[in-house]
Amino acid sequence: MTDLPLPERDGADVELVRSVAADTSGFSATTRARLRAVDVLFEADLRGADTAEIAESRTQRSTAQTTLPERVRAFADLYARHRADVDDALHTHSEAWQLSRMPAVDRAILRLGTAEILFSEQDTPPAIIIREYVRIAEQISTEKSPAFVNALLQRIADMKELLG
Repeated sequence: MTDLPLPERDGADVELVRSVAADTSGFSATTRARLRAVDVLFEADLRGADTAEIAESRTQRSTAQTTLPERVRAFADLYARHRADVDDALHTHSEAWQLSRMPAVDRAILRLGTAEILFSEQDTPPAIIIREYVRIAEQISTEKSPAFVNALLQRIADMKELLG
């Protein structure tokens, strides 16, 4: 049995009544870029499309938002370049939780957070990266998701530190 806090999952009969934009008023520009990149990963996942292709199409046109800034695309491309390794790390460290069983929003958050922790060339400390993705989970996912995101990203950061 896993000791990760478990996210809630919606049933198959849930109906979307309306969507509510996340409150990003307290977010830095970097956190807002991460959130938009999570949106790209979420859309690609739901469509079964390539993340890089979705990001590219959003730099040219967008139906709901302004075109993607370069920083957002860089976050999405970071995951796209390392998709197999990121998904493997999540599979390995989530113990009994298969990626396919995770809520899609949490999966997008975890994928981007893992990509940034493991492969970013920036010098952002893992603790800050984890805190940012937990804040995103607080805004766009379920009540239990922030603890799940925190625990799993911390495991991945700890593993990276152990391996050097």
